[in-house]
Amino acid sequence: MTFEAILAYLHLLAILTMVVFISSEAALCRVQWLNAAVVERLAKVDLVYGIAAIMVLATGVARTVWGVKGTSWYWTNPLLHVKLTLFIVVGVISIFPTLTYVRWRKALRATGALPAEADIQKTRKLVMVQAHLIALIPLVAVFLARGFGK
Repeated sequence: MTFEAILAYLHLLAILTMVVFISSEAALCRVQWLNAAVVERLAKVDLVYGIAAIMVLATGVARTVWGVKGTSWYWTNPLLHVKLTLFIVVGVISIFPTLTYVRWRKALRATGALPAEADIQKTRKLVMVQAHLIALIPLVAVFLARGFGK
């Protein structure tokens, strides 16, 4: 029971970290606020967001394998597959902002140039899409935890 509680805690901690850092990206990635320091910070914030996402996935899988309910309970429930699909979609969308931040930082360090307004707006839109999709995952999770979909 203690191990189950620790797994649940680590999963929740990773989720909260992920939410905090995608929120930070959304706050920082604005035309009005983007300067050299923010370009550098965005790359770092995105790195922590990515690590948190990996931890969410790892602790989630650990809960299905070593948790009380077991793999047969989780993996036969279609809601788990909905959660994973949403998570994967968020992960795929996150590739573009990650590559963009790396490109911005490289250009900034090479030439001192900040990104164009259109590029910032496009990237922010993708960050916001991620943030909104992430907000749907706990909705599916609470129904999954209560046995819906079985």
